[in-house]
Parts: sequence; C-alpha cells; structure tokens
Amino acid sequence: MTQENFRKPADIGQVAEKLLSCHGINRWPVDVESVALAEGIKVRYEALDDELSGMCFFKNDTFVICVNAWHANTRQRFTIAHELGHIKMHSERLKKGVLVDKTITILRRDARPAHGSYRIEVEANQFAANFLLPEQFVQRYLKEAGLDYGVKHDESAIEDMAKAFQVSPLAMAIRVGNLFV
Repeated sequence: MTQENFRKPADIGQVAEKLLSCHGINRWPVDVESVALAEGIKVRYEALDDELSGMCFFKNDTFVICVNAWHANTRQRFTIAHELGHIKMHSERLKKGVLVDKTITILRRDARPAHGSYRIEVEANQFAANFLLPEQFVQRYLKEAGLDYGVKHDESAIEDMAKAFQVSPLAMAIRVGNLFV
C-alpha cells in the first residue's frame, strides 16, 4: 500500500457511517457482531494469546473474524469493529494475505500499531471508533444527558458514557478527546 492509498480520517468516518446507515443503526450501543454476521462475516471466539485481541482472514470465499475469548466484552466489541474495518477497507489486501506466522495468513495488531507504525492498523482503529462511537451518537448522548464538551475532563461522566456505548472508558476518553479538541 503506497502513501497515496491511505485514507483520510473523514473518509474512514464515511465508511463507518455508510455501514451504520445500511443496517439502520441510529442508536447506541451498536450491535457490532450482528452487523458483521449480516455482512456475511463469520465471528469466532477463540482462546488466543493474551496480547492478541483478534484477527481476520479470508477462507473459502468468506471473511472470518476471530476474537480473543478471554478478553473483556468491551475489548471484544472493539476488536470485532477493528477487524470489520479491515474487511471494509482492506479486503483486497486480506484476500492476498499478509504472512504473520507459518500457519495462517492474517493482518495482525501488535504493540507497534498502537504507536501508529502501521497505517492500516491506525485506519482500522479509526474505523472502530467511528463505528462504535459515531460523532452524532456521542453528541446526541451529551445533549440527552445535559452534558457539554467539558465532559472530556469528567472521569465519572466518561465512565457512564462508556457503559452506555459498551466500550472501555479508555476508548470513550480517546474518542471524546479526539472529537472535542
């Protein structure tokens, strides 16, 4: 993938918004597993190494998302959304495969993507944030709860929002921080 093929954050948001709209989702929490299944994607929960949240691959003309069964539900939901992002934005690359180990062809998230080293991982994370925490949903939540953008400094409010959206408080804090700079 060359630099000119990288997506702008706004374009990634549009991919997520289109998928939400296609499935008639207009309220939180987003049922990410149901969307994946409706898209014809298989979702499997497996006992994976703790540092591996999940993976996606293409096998027998079907995309498969494999999620770490040992991780918290909020982490699993983000992982499914992240892998769904790979499928929606990087399907051709997935079909060709990226060799990570000797047994399976996958795109893998490890410590480096968290620091932005791999652009497709950053894109998948941005997709997951836009899909699970769409800006319009977050704004509507704030309005309905009588909160304002200062919420990003209110740990208790962030925890309440995270519960409502079924994401981790960290994911919510990052999203709110990015939306309301």
